[in-house]
Amino acid sequence: MDMVHLRSEWAPHVTRELLAGTVVALALIPEAIAFSIIAGVDPKVGLYASFCIAVVTAFAGGRPAMISAATGATALLMVTLVKEHGLGYLFAATILTGVIQIIAGMLRLGTLMRFVSRSVVTGFVNALAILIFLAQMPELIGRGPVVYAMTAVGLVIIYGLPRLTRVVPSPLVAILLLSAVSMYLGLDIYKVGDMGALPTELPWIALPQVPFTLETLQIILPTSLTIAMVGLLESLMTAAIIDEMTDTTSNKNRECAGQGAANIVSGFLGGMAGCAMIGQSVINVSSGGRGRLSTLWAGVFLLFLIVVLGRYVAQIPMAALVAVMIMVSINTFQWRSIRNLVSHPRSSSLVMLGTVTVVVATHDLAKGVLFGVILSGLFFAHKVTRLFRVVSSRDEASTVRHYKVAGQIFFATADPFHNAFDFREADLEWVVIDLSAAHLWDITSINALDRVVLKFRHHGIAVDVIGMNDATATLVERLGTHDKPGAALGGSGH
Repeated sequence: MDMVHLRSEWAPHVTRELLAGTVVALALIPEAIAFSIIAGVDPKVGLYASFCIAVVTAFAGGRPAMISAATGATALLMVTLVKEHGLGYLFAATILTGVIQIIAGMLRLGTLMRFVSRSVVTGFVNALAILIFLAQMPELIGRGPVVYAMTAVGLVIIYGLPRLTRVVPSPLVAILLLSAVSMYLGLDIYKVGDMGALPTELPWIALPQVPFTLETLQIILPTSLTIAMVGLLESLMTAAIIDEMTDTTSNKNRECAGQGAANIVSGFLGGMAGCAMIGQSVINVSSGGRGRLSTLWAGVFLLFLIVVLGRYVAQIPMAALVAVMIMVSINTFQWRSIRNLVSHPRSSSLVMLGTVTVVVATHDLAKGVLFGVILSGLFFAHKVTRLFRVVSSRDEASTVRHYKVAGQIFFATADPFHNAFDFREADLEWVVIDLSAAHLWDITSINALDRVVLKFRHHGIAVDVIGMNDATATLVERLGTHDKPGAALGGSGH
């Protein structure tokens, strides 16, 4: 790897990388504490996890400038395990999650992202933007006019400062200025320190305090599998979004393995499992982060903040961080998708809206994406069936009929394919089925072809099947029966 490539991947602009990572580190603290509370563990578990995962993915991840840490999506999946079995089992489950994700990377499961349509990605992004915005409401509603004013001023700084200068990220300026004002005036408002105690010591490597038995594996495996799946899904979706924002590409399989390595380290250092965070990643990219240095610095500076500068960090008003997260939700939402509802195909718009609805209603990103992918598949199958056709021709004096099949033959078009043939046509001796413009995809289509050929033969009509491409011919040879000795139509033939 030459130095030019190394610099472009790690630090295209060192100052911007460090400043962007600083903003991310400050914004990570309240979220890591909140996610720890959701999981039912001490705040240091989420904070240590965020440090570990950010640092490891900076080296091992497949998407530069993407931020990974403790997240709400994974925290929700840990609640029952922690409540019923304790913290030791959570650490063991986190390590097993990492192992599963590394295996997923080795199996190249990251390439499955190609089956997620653009409409699903847009719906995922919009739903996440809505959830980020809604998550800020508890920090605003009922907090009083001072908090409203602080949040409004923060937004003015965030959106106004770039008009004057882009040397320093405006979210960082907003956090520092609002913190200074709050401390100088002694404002009695909700602060980071009110969310939970910050740790004062460094994390240490330790084995999970659980018995290393098959019973332990049976306890943690279901949770680990679920966390691994949700974590990879959110990470790969976030990587795709950052790819688009930065007009660059990423290695999705490396990202799977990188997330796994990060979770293994987190488990051994007393942290919980995590994954990529679209909100923090958008903050990083919006603040100028483009390389791995911003991700590394976010993790390292996070640990420095909580261990060394914890008493100052505790004084940061939540209003300042709420302003930053509102900016994230506004910047994340794909506003042009609203305008595209009119111009894009109705099926694409329904997939996007369906994904948004399911994610917002369930607060479960995996369910929303799964719904969107299934809906996209159904719409695609329906579209393909409309392109399928069978045209037949026969000269008046001839006893041969030609059937020209065009399109894709699979489970959704197998019945129309079968029904396109007239098996009782008078004075017919020979049928030629031309598949040169068609492709057979599955066992249902092969079965349909068998039924057609055997039914014609049952009525004393000879059949020639011509024009099969290599893939179709291979499938027919492996799975078909009409060309095998002794093949006969089952049942009555009607």
